[in-house]
Amino acid sequence: MSPSVLWASAPGVSAAEASAAGASPSPSPTGNPAAVTLQDAQEHATNAAGWVEENWSTWLAIGLRVLLILAIAVVLRAVVRRAVTRLIERMNRTGQAMDGSGLGGLLVNAERRRQRSAAIASVLRSVASFLILGTAALMVLGAFQINLAPLLASAGVAGVAIGFGARNLVTDFLSGVFMILEDQYGVGDTIDAGVASGEVIEVGLRVTKLRGENGAIWYVRNGEIKRIGNLSQGWATANVDVTVKADEDLNRVKATLDAVAEKLSKEEPWNELLWGPVEVLGLDSVLLDSMVVRVSAKTMPGKSVTVERELRWRVKRAFDAADIRIVGGATATTEEDPVDPAAGVATPSTYANPESPQAQAAEPIPRARTAPPK
Repeated sequence: MSPSVLWASAPGVSAAEASAAGASPSPSPTGNPAAVTLQDAQEHATNAAGWVEENWSTWLAIGLRVLLILAIAVVLRAVVRRAVTRLIERMNRTGQAMDGSGLGGLLVNAERRRQRSAAIASVLRSVASFLILGTAALMVLGAFQINLAPLLASAGVAGVAIGFGARNLVTDFLSGVFMILEDQYGVGDTIDAGVASGEVIEVGLRVTKLRGENGAIWYVRNGEIKRIGNLSQGWATANVDVTVKADEDLNRVKATLDAVAEKLSKEEPWNELLWGPVEVLGLDSVLLDSMVVRVSAKTMPGKSVTVERELRWRVKRAFDAADIRIVGGATATTEEDPVDPAAGVATPSTYANPESPQAQAAEPIPRARTAPPK
């Protein structure tokens, strides 16, 4: 019989004491590492299951919120981009409708409209995507209970630093955006930008590319353009000054100029370049020996120089046929009496003759020669 049984059968010993006495000889659990590891793993698994069971609803709500935010951002971005595309297409259709009008085809062209539409669409899409996706990112971070105050403060400081460091780039970009949105100029326009002038061949958000009169290509930063003179919008003016002698018959001069203007207005292609009648404005100035008659006309933008050259050509031929003399300058030179070329020469002096008494008296006294020592 075992000791535990004997201890239990002994008088005065309870069953609990006998059980404790029988359990005492068994080995301690701390002496078995395998049993400890399984027990800890079971406890960890139980705790994890309990934590998941307690928080799964919270994580599910956060995940659904994030998915909803992303879905709304993607859909809103697609809608905005589609709206921008439709807006640009409507602008193009409006420009094409203007081509059928009298001034529409002359004020805009296909390349200018295409580049302006592409630039505006790019700017609007970029701004919309930045705002929508940036807002969605902040909302996602807020859904995870992340404090956005330090992040926003850091972004503000970084934005200020970048703004100071790249202020010229920011100025160029913003100036380019407003130039394109306001349609100050476009491809094909002839402009005077102050620092350079010529025909616009490319309009960018940072740089405008011009081709000068001698063929040089100028790259002008949009931030450096302080003023713009567009010579291709609206209409231009062709002015021709005709200088004739003061004794010419003004009625005959005006009749000749009117005939030239009427003939020019009826011939191709000048009738398309002229946007108004060629007018003889009258005397622009009157001098003693000449007078200036001004002829003016409204022309297609950028065609004023061409019309001026044709006007001068026709006026010269008409005046030659009408025996009207055109004076070369504003004032005519008057003939004067011939001047004797020897009048400004001084009379010969008596000192020019070395044998004259005056020349001999002016000579220095010669020194006496001393005799050499013996």
